[in-house]
Amino acid sequence: MAAVRALGRGATVALLGAATVYGHVLYPVYIGLKSRGLTPEVPADPAEWPSVSVVVAAYRESAIIGAKLDDLMAIAYPGPIEIIVVADDEETAAAARRAGVRVLSTGERLGKARAVNRGVSAATNDIVLLTDANATVAPDALCAAMRHFVDPSVGAVAGEKQVEDPQGAQGFYWRFESWLKRCESATGATIGVVGEFLAFRRAAFRPLPADTAVDDAWLALDLLEGGLRVIYEPEAYSVEGPSPSFQDEWERRTRIVAGNLDMMWRRRDTLSPGALPVTPQLWGHRLVRSSVGPVAHVALVALSVPAARHSWTARLFLAGNAAGAASAVALTTGRQLPGPARLFAQVFFLQAVALGGVRRFLSGDRPAVWPKPDRLPEPGRPPGPDGSPADRPAAAGYPSQRGGLGMGEPVIGPEAAATGPIILPPGFGSGPGYDAQRLNQAYDPADPLGSAQNYGPAQNYGPAQTYGPAQTYGPAQ
Repeated sequence: MAAVRALGRGATVALLGAATVYGHVLYPVYIGLKSRGLTPEVPADPAEWPSVSVVVAAYRESAIIGAKLDDLMAIAYPGPIEIIVVADDEETAAAARRAGVRVLSTGERLGKARAVNRGVSAATNDIVLLTDANATVAPDALCAAMRHFVDPSVGAVAGEKQVEDPQGAQGFYWRFESWLKRCESATGATIGVVGEFLAFRRAAFRPLPADTAVDDAWLALDLLEGGLRVIYEPEAYSVEGPSPSFQDEWERRTRIVAGNLDMMWRRRDTLSPGALPVTPQLWGHRLVRSSVGPVAHVALVALSVPAARHSWTARLFLAGNAAGAASAVALTTGRQLPGPARLFAQVFFLQAVALGGVRRFLSGDRPAVWPKPDRLPEPGRPPGPDGSPADRPAAAGYPSQRGGLGMGEPVIGPEAAATGPIILPPGFGSGPGYDAQRLNQAYDPADPLGSAQNYGPAQNYGPAQTYGPAQTYGPAQ
């Protein structure tokens, strides 16, 4: 209260109010106006399509990995493509073994970041596509994304995540996210990426720290710091079902918020004004919306409680919050809500998620490896007797160059462990390697993949770099 008296109640309320609505209202208005009239030209088909390595990091996905591979192998892509599955458990590895697929498995849970490192180290093609086992990639998504790599300033292409959500409880959030990323990309680059579809140049990849919980965001920030752009392509979309329950959604989102806050703290040099062209996005899209705004919201509620005795404004504010909280509770219990109430409930749920993520960050609960149940099979795709999906024939027209394997050749399975784990070669990629001491990681040269561990103290990074040459945008559509 001393701070309120020093600053003045009116100024304090105005400041807290601005912080509360910045992430959900003010920043979207800012980026919408900034991108107005800026519509990137749609690249033409390249004369030679880049080669692609599709990497699927999977753990306890035996019930759905077969369907995922069926979908990937059915994609008609004009260029060379290989499919690599990094399976952390033997059941998933067994379900993934088939001709045309490389399966890497040691029977040890690596965690997402280490699994991505291993998959990229095994990749042989120019572009790497990361995609989750439970996401169905659209048939034309690969072509839509690969066209952008004709531009040498593009380091990565972020796809769109769509959620099959008839009630709109989770789908609205992703539609809003997609609009934000489309606006950000029109201004030059976006920081918004998802693990369901993220394609990037293999040569620019820097091995991820084993203890990061947000591998996709960390990877994107690496590329942006290296002077490359991250482009959003809405036609490169993937579809997945909603979380089984709001408890699962709560666990996942609070973990991501805590991981993002940890990444921002460890890489806080990127938050300095002018550090990167995407620094305003880091503040508006990542930091304020997921921490400062919700904390300011709670502070506003705390100030309104004593003021409600003599202020109708405070009473209306508290009543609105009570209605929003009730709508959020109703939504999480599966009740049907009208559109406006559903939107109101989603905003309050996100505020609560952010507060839960802040609590996890401050308490040190930011796991790079987390408990995960077996994934259930998709509706309409019943599992076989052993729990894995029934085998389906590969789609017609599957190019023989996929994975560099003929349809009758053996694949790499656990037997590859006899040759030892895949080791990241020195200087892998053109991006500079991490300094283990600066990142406070226990780095063993004999095991460069490292082991998942708790986060270290905040680290400083090198100076920010600028993007490549400016790009030309087409006329407003």
